[in-house]
Amino acid sequence: MSNLLKYPGESSNDSLPPEAKAAAHSRRTFLFKLSVLLNAAVGTVLAVPLVGYLLGPAVKKDASVGAWVNLGRTDDFPVGETRLVDFLSPVNSLGDGETAKVACWVRRISEQRFQVFAVNCAHLGCPVRWFAESKLFMCPCHGGAYYQDGSRAAGPPERGLFEYHTKLDGEALLIHAGNMPTLATQASCKEKPLVQIAPAEAATRSTSWQA
Repeated sequence: MSNLLKYPGESSNDSLPPEAKAAAHSRRTFLFKLSVLLNAAVGTVLAVPLVGYLLGPAVKKDASVGAWVNLGRTDDFPVGETRLVDFLSPVNSLGDGETAKVACWVRRISEQRFQVFAVNCAHLGCPVRWFAESKLFMCPCHGGAYYQDGSRAAGPPERGLFEYHTKLDGEALLIHAGNMPTLATQASCKEKPLVQIAPAEAATRSTSWQA
């Protein structure tokens, strides 16, 4: 009895001549190898996103170190004005689309001095708006207010806006980006980390009868 595998309903190969048996064996071998290659290709396609998901945080962490982003020419920012600018996050990945864009407020103080603030309120992260008439940044969510230099003016926030470190490269304005500015990161590239400003209620009470 022949050891060749037969498909369901296929007649026995025992009655076939040797040439026909060899052809049938070659055809089955080819189909088997083709199915293995197709399965390997499908497995590779499915594995790529998984590997990217697992290794993505490590890659993004390395990419965020020393990530300087060009915000545009200095001529685009008139002295004394504050403008909203979008830039592409240096830790973006394929498929991020519009979510890879990050907004910031650029304030030009003088010819060589700039301030760049994160668009997020220091309270709960809502995007703040700039009102040139009153020279204030206002948060629409909980009424937080900041002066034009980013310092706290009123409302729930206990500190000023988070600020990016800036530098000039010829006629280009660059900021250090990669990490979202928070109290836990040195997104401003300063030697000392950002510190939490104590709320007014936590200040030492001066009167002796208050415990």
